[in-house]
Amino acid sequence: MPRVESGLEALVRRRAARLRGRRVALLAHQASVDSRLTHAAALLADLPRVRLVRLFAPEHGLWGAAQDHAPVRAARDPAAGLPVVSLYGARRAPTRAMLRGLDALVVDLQDVGARYYTFAWTLALAMRACARAGVPVVVCDRPNPLGGVRVEGNLPDPAFASFVGLYPLPARHGLTLGELARYLNGAHALGCDLTVVPMRGWRRAMLWEDTGLPWVAPSPNMPTPDTARVYPGGCLVEGTNLSEGRGTTRPFEWIGAPWLDAHRYAAALEAERLPGVRFRPARFRPTFHKWAGRLCGGVQLHVTDRERFRPFLTGVALLAVARRLAPRRFAWRRPPYEYERRRRPIDILCGTDTVRRALERGVPLRALAATWRHDLGRWTRARAPYLLYR
Repeated sequence: MPRVESGLEALVRRRAARLRGRRVALLAHQASVDSRLTHAAALLADLPRVRLVRLFAPEHGLWGAAQDHAPVRAARDPAAGLPVVSLYGARRAPTRAMLRGLDALVVDLQDVGARYYTFAWTLALAMRACARAGVPVVVCDRPNPLGGVRVEGNLPDPAFASFVGLYPLPARHGLTLGELARYLNGAHALGCDLTVVPMRGWRRAMLWEDTGLPWVAPSPNMPTPDTARVYPGGCLVEGTNLSEGRGTTRPFEWIGAPWLDAHRYAAALEAERLPGVRFRPARFRPTFHKWAGRLCGGVQLHVTDRERFRPFLTGVALLAVARRLAPRRFAWRRPPYEYERRRRPIDILCGTDTVRRALERGVPLRALAATWRHDLGRWTRARAPYLLYR
C-alpha cells in the first residue's frame, strides 16, 4: 500500500459530500490518477449525485500528447464523453462563459516543484477567473516530488512576470500545489473561494520515492522522478542554444550541443565541485527539438546525493561553463517563448536579467548564489502561514 494518500483519493473517499448535488468541472491531466491508476475524471463521474459536466486541460493536453509550447485545441474526450476546454493556446484562463453553470471547479494536477512548470500558473489563472465568476475551487493536493524542505534560487522581480512565473517564487519553492494555491490566494489576494483537500501521510522531508505512489509522467518530457529532480536547473537550458535533451530518453539530464567537446565540458563541470552531482561525458543525437539529428557533445548529470544536490545552482553552472568553453558558439535563445515576445527566455526563466548579466561578466558561481540567500530567507518566512504538512 502507498504510504501517502493523495488529495484525490481523500476527496473521493471522505470529502465527496461537498460536491453532492453540484455541477462540477475538472482541471486535470494524464497524471491525475489514484494509487490504482484510475483517472480523476472516472472517479468523479462515479460519485453519487455529482454531475461532472466539463473538463479543462493545461499545457500538453488532458492526456499529455502535445509537446512543449504546442497549442492545445478544444476537443471531446472519448473516454469521458465530455468536452475538453483548452487552457493552453488562444486562452490560458477560463472565460466567464466557460465557467457558466458550474457549482465548483475541481483541480487535480501533479506538479514538480519548480517555478517554471506551467501547471501552477494555469491553476493561478483559473483561481482568479473563478473568483470573478463566483465559482468555488477545490484543489486535490499531491506530493512535491522534490520534497518540501529545501528551497533554492533567487526571488524574481515582478517586472519579469510571465507564464513561467506569474508571481515571485524561488526556482525550487518547496510547496505542494495545494500549499501554493493557499499562498497565492492569501499573499496575492486572488479572492478565490478555495478549498484544499490535503494528503494523508505526506511529510515535508519525503521525496517521491518515499510516497509509494506510482509515477505517471505529468508532461511528455518528465518521464521519471529523476527528471523532476534535475528540472529546476535543467529547464534554464531552454533559454540557450544548448540542447536540454528533449528528443532523447534523458531530457534535462543530457545537456550538450554539436560544438561542445564532451570530455572538456565534463571535466570543467567536475572542477566546480558542485554538491551531490557528477558529470559524465556523453554524446547524444536528439530526434526532435534543438539540434535534431545532429550529434551533440555534452554531459549526463548523475545525482549522487539527493539531499545535497542543488539543481538550480547546477543549472546555472551548465550555462556558465558552456559559455566559457565556447564563447563564440554559445548563445542566449531569442523570444518568443511561453507567450513572451519581448524579454529573453533566460530572463523570464530566472525572473530577472541579473543572472544572465552576472554570467556574462564571469561572476563566480558561489558568489552569485550568495546573492540569493536573503531572498530565500524572505521566502521561507512568507510561505510559513500557508504550509499544510510538518
